[in-house]
Amino acid sequence: MIVSVLVALSASIVLCGVYLRLALHWKIMATPNPRSSHNTPTPHGGGAPMMLAFALGMLVAGPIYAPWATPYVALALVAMGLALLGIVDDIRALSVRLRFALYGLACLTTAAYLLPLGGGLLANGLLVAVVGLAMLWMVNLYNFMDGIDGIAAIQCVLACVGAAFLSWHEGGHDYALFCLLLGASQLGFLVWNWPPARLFMGDAGSIPTGFLLAGLALVGIVYDHLGLASWLILLAVFITDASWTLLWRMFSGQAFTQAHRLHAYQRLARRWDSHLRVDILVVIMFSGWLLPLAWIAKIYPDHGFLLVILAYLPLVSGMAKTRPLA
Repeated sequence: MIVSVLVALSASIVLCGVYLRLALHWKIMATPNPRSSHNTPTPHGGGAPMMLAFALGMLVAGPIYAPWATPYVALALVAMGLALLGIVDDIRALSVRLRFALYGLACLTTAAYLLPLGGGLLANGLLVAVVGLAMLWMVNLYNFMDGIDGIAAIQCVLACVGAAFLSWHEGGHDYALFCLLLGASQLGFLVWNWPPARLFMGDAGSIPTGFLLAGLALVGIVYDHLGLASWLILLAVFITDASWTLLWRMFSGQAFTQAHRLHAYQRLARRWDSHLRVDILVVIMFSGWLLPLAWIAKIYPDHGFLLVILAYLPLVSGMAKTRPLA
């Protein structure tokens, strides 16, 4: 297990570094826009070598340990397809409708494949639709939350390491390894994305990352590796900020489909004039509050609903307090 994780980590560092040089030479740059929290053009598309490193880690792990079960292969293949779509979008800026339709198709197809469907046609269709839409929301919110240096990779590393730790004793070693490989590839990318970032993830990274986290949550629930409550808690920072901001903009009559930088993490970054301080706050909240609650939810699944509420209450309160910030 250690070998493949180190391969994913090392490959991510090297490949992202090589890509950074190429992106500078080819001028593959993200220019500041109304959603941006950066002021200077910065190379983007770093999610492509990051996802390639993740795939290399999986390829190395298969012969060493055991062939990957089909759910993990399916998740990886769809994620690679989304990464390719992200590369095209980073270069050519595809239409929102086309991207949304393809994301939705990927999520619905994955949900239909992974869910244990056994009821009637209507019940099965409803279940697939609900789960597929939840996955689609995770894909989009991860894209929304990739707005300051380091935050998207940090959330993924924390969630993946936490999920691997919590699921290890349930015998889900493949599950834990898949989580660690994803986390290792993100950690390697973080070397270049650490504030002040020299390389951005872009849609080639944020879209497949959101999909993989949603897919891991679904696999964890279906195969009893890690319950829904624990996953909701592990991802609480991103879910709360993205959902709160969307609802606030909708109910306040704002054009919520337009690009913006009104998320709480963006407002804090401007107020503190520091992306790093916001990243550190995320690490502190996760380590000191969310991970312990996710662990308790794992031990006491009957109290999962109450623990999710407990985890989200201070985060929602924080969203409300940051709303007046510029």
